[in-house]
Amino acid sequence: MDSALLEHFKKKLMDQRQQIIQNAANTINDMQSEAEHYPDPNDRASLETDRSFNLRLRERERHLLNKIDVALERINNGSFGICENCGLEISIPRLEARPVSTLCISCKTAQEEMEKVRGD
Repeated sequence: MDSALLEHFKKKLMDQRQQIIQNAANTINDMQSEAEHYPDPNDRASLETDRSFNLRLRERERHLLNKIDVALERINNGSFGICENCGLEISIPRLEARPVSTLCISCKTAQEEMEKVRGD
């Protein structure tokens, strides 16, 4: 992969990383500002449901943040865009859609089929 394309993916990953960090900060600020008391149990339940949903989203983003850091490391060490399983190049359209990909589409499909068979 040429250096211009690597720089494109690095910027894309860094932008995504920054957005996740901003989302986390916004969630913390929102939760601190929502420290009001709601005498109506329905309002309180609605607030708790929203908080729970936002915390689940942030947890998923935390996992994605780890994958982004691994992808950035792969860019730095020269292994970005190479399938960890078969060693072939991961297609550019796949990397555009999911730049944290570590498997080519064939290996990822095979992995998902195995998970389906095992019931994971």
